[in-house]
Amino acid sequence: MSRAKLEYLWLDGAEPTQGLRGKTRLADNFSGKLEDCPVWAFDGSSTNQAEGGSSDCLLKPVFICPDPDRENAYIVMCEVLNADGTPHATNHRASIDDPDDDFWFGYEQEYFLCDPETGLPLGFPKGGFPIVPQFPYYCGVGAKNAYGREIVEEHLDICIAAGLNIEGINAEVAPGQWEFQIFSKGAQLAGDEIWVARYFLERTAEKYGVYVDFHPKPLGKDADWNGSGMHANFSNGKMRTCGDKKVFDLICEEFGKNIQEHIAVYGAYNDQRLTGKHETASINEFSYGVSNRGASIRIPVGTVEDGWKGRLEDRRPSSNGCPYQIGAVIVKTTKASGQI
Repeated sequence: MSRAKLEYLWLDGAEPTQGLRGKTRLADNFSGKLEDCPVWAFDGSSTNQAEGGSSDCLLKPVFICPDPDRENAYIVMCEVLNADGTPHATNHRASIDDPDDDFWFGYEQEYFLCDPETGLPLGFPKGGFPIVPQFPYYCGVGAKNAYGREIVEEHLDICIAAGLNIEGINAEVAPGQWEFQIFSKGAQLAGDEIWVARYFLERTAEKYGVYVDFHPKPLGKDADWNGSGMHANFSNGKMRTCGDKKVFDLICEEFGKNIQEHIAVYGAYNDQRLTGKHETASINEFSYGVSNRGASIRIPVGTVEDGWKGRLEDRRPSSNGCPYQIGAVIVKTTKASGQI
């Protein structure tokens, strides 16, 4: 009899940043289909999602993919429900208003690989910073510039084998800092794939005795180094076909009316990164411009060259932001602009 390992993943109630949790169940003669993954209960009192006197929460499977790193195994991403079947307060996926998957998202997930003994990124000397400041590390090659490549390459292969729509990887501006990109049609699916890719990254790093740091400014708020973001590239059907600069201007202007609503869900400690320096706009201001990486929203030059058809890039979301929350507020504000 064939027995499959189903790794159920969900987001816990940790504050200010939710974390991933996972537990494994075995299934006999499993079909590999999402509809054959049952709802499963867990102890919410151990994840800051329930009180001990009424601790049952439910895991509702919403996404499945193979787990290439384990034999006969699958990853099952879940929403958290209350015992009565309603969405839990920590279930931000359920708040996304994109029923027809009209919105497309491309997330650029940055992160640091760190040594648990020193608490510093790979490539950093104990007790200090590299002699060479940020310059040779972005898309760098060679042992003096790239640290942790074996982890990054293994993670890429796992994501590809799992069927995630990973678009690429690159080294970032600091030693031990890397990025991967995920694209998806539909805000919910984009969030699912980012969270599963993060899980694969965490588990891969475990094998090397390294941890992943998603903090937006792990080197300290005053460090003269870029932080880590998760730039959100997005479009809807109108943006992809309109051929009208006014459409993009109206969307950007609507974003400018809702600064705090966006910042509230763009990740904890983001004020340490969004300083107006290091390719960021100030957290308290809003700007947009063509090919401007110092703006809140960059209008890619490709959108302009294609006759004002394409996407926008919100550069404010941080590396530890929840893609469900980010996607939900981007969809909401874009719809409020009337450009749908």
